Amino acid sequence: MQIQQISIFVENKSGRLAEITEAVAEVGVDIRAVSIADTSDFGILRLIVDKPKEAVEALKEKGMTVSLTSVIAMGINDQPGEFAKALRVLADNTIGVEYMYAFVSREHGKAFVILRVDDSNRAVEVLKENGITILSAEEIYGM
Repeated sequence: MQIQQISIFVENKSGRLAEITEAVAEVGVDIRAVSIADTSDFGILRLIVDKPKEAVEALKEKGMTVSLTSVIAMGINDQPGEFAKALRVLADNTIGVEYMYAFVSREHGKAFVILRVDDSNRAVEVLKENGITILSAEEIYGM
């Protein structure tokens, strides 16, 4: 089970993040998770949204450099050691994590982690085998 993540090249200039978020809001897209990695000149904004295709179209129409990437989303209990357990499963199965970001839902009592790994299918398999919940696109987009 994989979900679609939007990656946007962002110039480091005032107002650029506002332009991006306004572009997706204008087409009724709701942001579920966000991460940004930057250098002094540019950044990569990563978004999980409820309607990835609509968001990509809207951003491209505004002249932005955008790509879609498949990632996985796991749900872990929001308690000490659960995150470490999931990462240990990946490490023990020689699955490398390229990057990740997380958000917590007090309503659900869970932490949700978005991961880009070097072998998504195997990661999903071994995480499930070890009792770690993998969320579907519908579950993440519908939050």
